[in-house]
Amino acid sequence: MGVAKPATQRPRLPGVGRLGLVEPTAQADLDTLGWNTDAHVELLWSLSRAPDADTALKAIVRLSEALGPGWAELDGELLTDRSLRGRLFAVLGSSLALGDHLVANLDSWRLLAGNVKLPYPQELREMFADQADRVDGATAAIPPLRTLYRDRLLVLAALDVASTVENEPVLPFSVVGEHLSDLADAALAAALRVVTASVCGDQPAPALSVIAMGKCGAQELNYVSDVDVIFVTDDGSHSSLALATRIAGEMMRLASEAFFEVDAALRPEGKQGQLVRTLDSHIAYYERWAKTWEFQALLKARPAAGDMELGNRYTEALMPMVWTASEREDFVPEVQAMRRRVEELVPAGVRTREIKLGSGGLRDVEFAVQLLQLVHGRNDESLHVASTVNALAALGDGGYIGRDDAANMTASYEFLRLLEHRLQLQRLKRTHMLPEADDEESMRWLARAAHMRPDGRHDALGVLREELKRQNHRVSRLHAKLFYQPLLESVGQASLGLSDVMSTDAAERQLAALGYEGPQSALTHLAALTGSSGRRGRVQQVLLPTLLDWLSDTPDPDAGLLAYRRISDELAEQRWYLATLRDEGAVAKRLMHVLGTSAYVPELLMRAPEVIQLYADGPNGPKLCDVDTESFAKSLVASAARHADPMRAIAAARSLRRRELARIASADLLGMLDVTAVCKQLTLVWVAVLQAALDAVIRANSPDGKAPARIAVIGMGRLGGGELGYGSDADVMFVCEPHAGVEESTAVKWSTTVAEQVRARLGTPSADPPLEVDANLRPEGRSGPLVRTLASYEAYYTQWAQAWEVQALLRAHRVAGDLELGERFLLMIDKTRYPAGGVSPETVREIRRIKARVDAERLPRGADPNTHTKLGRGGLADIEWTVQLLQLRFAHKIPALHTTSTLETLNAIGAAELIAEGDIELLREAWLTATRARNALVLVRGKPTDQLPGPGKLLTAVAVAAGWPGGDGGEFLDNYLRVTRRAKAVVLRVFGG
Repeated sequence: MGVAKPATQRPRLPGVGRLGLVEPTAQADLDTLGWNTDAHVELLWSLSRAPDADTALKAIVRLSEALGPGWAELDGELLTDRSLRGRLFAVLGSSLALGDHLVANLDSWRLLAGNVKLPYPQELREMFADQADRVDGATAAIPPLRTLYRDRLLVLAALDVASTVENEPVLPFSVVGEHLSDLADAALAAALRVVTASVCGDQPAPALSVIAMGKCGAQELNYVSDVDVIFVTDDGSHSSLALATRIAGEMMRLASEAFFEVDAALRPEGKQGQLVRTLDSHIAYYERWAKTWEFQALLKARPAAGDMELGNRYTEALMPMVWTASEREDFVPEVQAMRRRVEELVPAGVRTREIKLGSGGLRDVEFAVQLLQLVHGRNDESLHVASTVNALAALGDGGYIGRDDAANMTASYEFLRLLEHRLQLQRLKRTHMLPEADDEESMRWLARAAHMRPDGRHDALGVLREELKRQNHRVSRLHAKLFYQPLLESVGQASLGLSDVMSTDAAERQLAALGYEGPQSALTHLAALTGSSGRRGRVQQVLLPTLLDWLSDTPDPDAGLLAYRRISDELAEQRWYLATLRDEGAVAKRLMHVLGTSAYVPELLMRAPEVIQLYADGPNGPKLCDVDTESFAKSLVASAARHADPMRAIAAARSLRRRELARIASADLLGMLDVTAVCKQLTLVWVAVLQAALDAVIRANSPDGKAPARIAVIGMGRLGGGELGYGSDADVMFVCEPHAGVEESTAVKWSTTVAEQVRARLGTPSADPPLEVDANLRPEGRSGPLVRTLASYEAYYTQWAQAWEVQALLRAHRVAGDLELGERFLLMIDKTRYPAGGVSPETVREIRRIKARVDAERLPRGADPNTHTKLGRGGLADIEWTVQLLQLRFAHKIPALHTTSTLETLNAIGAAELIAEGDIELLREAWLTATRARNALVLVRGKPTDQLPGPGKLLTAVAVAAGWPGGDGGEFLDNYLRVTRRAKAVVLRVFGG
């Protein structure tokens, strides 16, 4: 008896859940299609592999309804033609727009059946030319040309995405970009053909060449992109030029309606320039007027349609200019401005989603590659290529970037372009924006459309997120390495005679193009930094590509690199230093900004390097802002008090002052403190140093521990107003009072000795910013005694006070020494500076006379009165004298005016409605603007100065240090002139009466 054979196992139909279908109507849709038999198992599994199976299924249902009886043919083909199935399901699951196209054009699905290949460029041109010849007029041409263009997009997209469903070959990125560019060429040629026939009829058409620019010119076009073009003709006669312009304009309109947006904004003078120019006119423009970005755009210029011979003459004439653009005088600042402009185009909230313009995005790659081509292309014709991918390969072959870096950057670039293509395919809309991070469905669709597969640890969505993070990080890191790693290799290995190392000339050329004015010195610094054996040299090799990139964005990369070398040499034995720069990216970036902007801070950091550690972020924000300056001031005084020797006490105070100045200035340069906070903190530091020095000198001059007198220091000017800047001296007066039983003469003599020693010891020259104590505002000025008793001051001010002395007292405030004595001094002078009944008309006239004399005589020879921050038009003196005159006139009636701060006084003036609120705002803005500019001048130059420089690198540095958005020196200066001009008008009206 034989054994029964088991029945053949029948394939089981998968449920909708296993197919990845989540729409409630999915099962009903499958039943409508009749896809519910055993014969459809393989077909259903193919559907499940579509990037969005639900979207693909809905499109199939719509297509079946539209086809009616014709559905049976397609249904049968899907069962037998695996390639058709893979292409159709993949494209319908990837693109809503192409699904709509298939429903509207019911025969187009046949283009995806059988052995499908992409046509050659000439075949494409012939297809579009044939279609163009079959229509009569531009309007009639649009629908059939649009259908043909969408059909060809459909075929390309289907081949591009088919591997997501079936094991179809993956189309290389370069093939997709080239075919899209070929398709654009054919479409432009067809549009030109239609329009020329319509406009010219039987008369001869003018020679007209369409030059493709941008991605189309480079043959790396997107699915949806503006196609950038330039139009060239060879006949400059009025009639011919007018006819060519009409043809070009109508061709753009037709192409934009039928295919894609056509943009001619890259032409000379942009949208304001002529749409069509002769070749000679183009040449003249680029020789005389073109900007660096225009030569960068020409890197990708290519004849695409029309008169190809004329187009070739265009590129032959202009390309030599492209390869000399890097030698232009304004090349470096224009390149830096372009980089900043790109970064500013992207709102901060979407930078992580922007795959084109965001950090680590496509534009980073393209900009870096094009810049390197411009720098080295004059000497190396192998770099004369348009495609980004080809250029990366050529740069690697030429030793301008590392071969591994070129390969990695190419892989990252192609990955990001793949995502860009998939996002655009969905609705055939121009976009570079990733879905929101919490939109998991959209992200999951993108992952599947971009060939992401589960890897054992993550599903497709998780793989995409990890890959995005990795690729963005790699692009950001390689962006710096592309520029600088070969430079480091050249200084380290050029002596070995290796052929694949960048030559010294090429290295200098590249550094110059990146903003280094002394490339030879820069290479010397790089050699010194990386030449150390052991750990230091290795860490510098890793750090420097990124540090140099950050430095190149600063106003003075050369000075920044020198400062970095000096600090690195000084801290060579401090392990924390390089470890901090390596592990704390924020510290390194902030340090490079400071070193490349300021001459003031690097000198402080050399002697107070521990401040660098405060550049890191803490739990509550940057550590630079965590310090309480008032508490610091108390600790400075206490630290100095531990030393009996006054010189050692003052040295301790200087050391802590140095550290605090470095902290305040660093926070200021990094935009972490506003100008009023800077002035307040600088004042607190000065007051603490004065107190520490006074205490130390008193101790040294009181052997038995008993001083013969009390002494107080009265702050005047900016010190009294709490408005010190980096370059301010300390204007003071000293007042004393004998202790019981001590002769007044003895007390004054002792106090004078103390005051003189404080001034002398603080004024001792050192490497730190100076500590000048100026007592020239005392009664009788330099001719008067340095110290007086309270009674002597009272007698003098009651009987002899002049108008300028009364005005100076408006800013008097006790700052150091015996605070009770200082308070009594202030109460005593109140009746002089705020006299009952106000000051006399004669005093007001005298103040105005003195101001006129100051304006005429005090401005330094050669200074520009429009840009002198202190004595210039609408500058600090103008604002402060105006405010002080109003105090003199009205403080006896308005107690709120009894303040030494300029800004607080302005607020009180406004509250009392002494002048219009609009005028108050103009004066306040001018004071803040001038103070900010004056501080920035010291930070940049490293020494006190009041004169803004003219246009150039120094002005740009001042703009950056002052926190001007974008760091444009010209805009900063224009704003300064505008603000101070308006303030001067108020000063003339209010101060002049």
